[in-house]
Amino acid sequence: MILTGTLLVLAWGVELATSQDIGRWAFVLACLVGVTPVARQAFAALRAGLPFTIEMLMTIAALGALVIGAAEEAALVVFLFAVGEVLEGVAADRARASIRALSDLVPKSALLVEVGGTREVDAAGLRIGQVILARPGDRIAADGEVVEGTSGVDQSPVTGESVPVTRGPGDAVFAGSINAEAALRIRVTKVAEDNTISRIVALVEEAESARAPTERFIDRFSRWYMPVIVGLSLLVVLVPPLAAGGDWATWLYRGLALLLIGCPCALVISVPASIASGLSAGARRGLLMKGGAVIEAAAKATCVAFDKTGTLTAGRPVVTDVVPLGQATEAELLAVAAGVEAGSSHPLAEAISDHAEVSGIAALPSNDARVIVGKGVEAMVGGALAWVASPRFATEAGALDDEGMRAAAAMEEEGKTVVVVYRDEQGLGLIAMRDEARADATDALHQLEELGVDGVMLTGDNARTAAAIAGNLGIAFEADLMPEDKVAAIRDMAGDGVMMIGDGINDAPALAQASVGVAMGSGTDVALETADAAILRNRVTDVAAMVRLARATMGNIHQNVTIALGLKVVFLVTTIFGITGLWIAILADTGATVLVTLNALRLLRFDPERQS
Repeated sequence: MILTGTLLVLAWGVELATSQDIGRWAFVLACLVGVTPVARQAFAALRAGLPFTIEMLMTIAALGALVIGAAEEAALVVFLFAVGEVLEGVAADRARASIRALSDLVPKSALLVEVGGTREVDAAGLRIGQVILARPGDRIAADGEVVEGTSGVDQSPVTGESVPVTRGPGDAVFAGSINAEAALRIRVTKVAEDNTISRIVALVEEAESARAPTERFIDRFSRWYMPVIVGLSLLVVLVPPLAAGGDWATWLYRGLALLLIGCPCALVISVPASIASGLSAGARRGLLMKGGAVIEAAAKATCVAFDKTGTLTAGRPVVTDVVPLGQATEAELLAVAAGVEAGSSHPLAEAISDHAEVSGIAALPSNDARVIVGKGVEAMVGGALAWVASPRFATEAGALDDEGMRAAAAMEEEGKTVVVVYRDEQGLGLIAMRDEARADATDALHQLEELGVDGVMLTGDNARTAAAIAGNLGIAFEADLMPEDKVAAIRDMAGDGVMMIGDGINDAPALAQASVGVAMGSGTDVALETADAAILRNRVTDVAAMVRLARATMGNIHQNVTIALGLKVVFLVTTIFGITGLWIAILADTGATVLVTLNALRLLRFDPERQS
């Protein structure tokens, strides 16, 4: 751009200082120098089997203008084309820069804890297992686990949530987060290139290459649109002179102008610019969507299916009742249950283990634990098989009598999840747990309703517990569902318009079946890798925010396509009738490209949490 602009100014100076004839040759030189790299790209594409490219149209138009003696306009056209290319690149890069800037939030150095003190080291060289010190006010240098200290941590670079969360021993923290209150010693769990922020950046950049159906349509449209424009330009050049005796130079000029105005630059960039901005706006707010296809599908969502545990509920149940059966004692019941659940990370298992620990009861030694999907867990405890299972499965196994069933039903009516602990077909007792709905779940469902999106809860829990949770939230539900039942339920819904929200592991089949599978989780591996999208802040209201952002992005795409095609139509007509010429044609094309890109960048300021 600088080269062609300088040559254009020098050519005007030569013309003013000498004569019009000498000036024309200066403009010819400026045009040829400026169009050479464009022509090189055009012929490279031609050799690759792509004759109808924007660069080829530009080359033909510039050289054609020289042939008819419009050297000044040819040089101006080449300069304006260069300006358009630069502005297009700068504007489009702004959407990506907002994401790449996340990487700069991770500090370059870290305080490595060693025997006798700390030593400043390069954060990029930290290894898994090393312990680092984060002082109050420091940015945490690596993904890790707190081993000493308790402090408020601002995780906004990762989750978009600026309210600090308390983190203590055993809690995970993210690189780039700000340690707000007290010193923390953190064991590194991920190397620099694999930390959460690095993976978010990589996922968004990868998602920008995942093409939306609309984008693929635009590409197909451009492939036949370009030959049509070339053919139309030839007709404008040939028909009037041959059929009506028109002036060849006049109609060749108009044909070349038509060739320029027909360049689909704005149309081609209209979709990817909007998608890049939408992806960036979402990622900065903890809403990850893996590509344009996901955005388009989310915008069409008419129904959202929620898993219960860990999605609509907090996923942190606590034991409320321990009811021994028969001759068993409460201590025996908890010791067997904790033995079966030892090592499991399931929320119900952790609740049982925590309750046994608080009660001062040690888990019995166990081995060969096995999950019975949708039913419970079995393990060898004290040399014999033992189970922690649903009341229905325990009844089928003959381990729960009528009295036990009535006790379980009574607790389920109160919205509690009940498991049966048994061995040798002998029920040892019942353990009831309650998992409360998330504080924002009701508001989230109300927001979805305002967007015209229905909600339904799909859970493997029993119908009575599900009814208690769903009744408080005002949502439809289906209960007692095995993983394959959830898949069937989603298949029976609205087809292309179903969004499934789950934890990314147990609900993997249902997430895959839905039009858009969304994982809840604060930057976990599952949330970032498993589903089509992820909500990093663990807020149910972000489901509605994701739908709003997707719809805003698709609206922006439709605006861009309208701008691009509308300007084309106007200037195609004015060019054929001789109202606009070569430099106006390329200025209109450049202007349209800049307009659609700037319109797309408006999405960077879009707040998906604001309810309209």
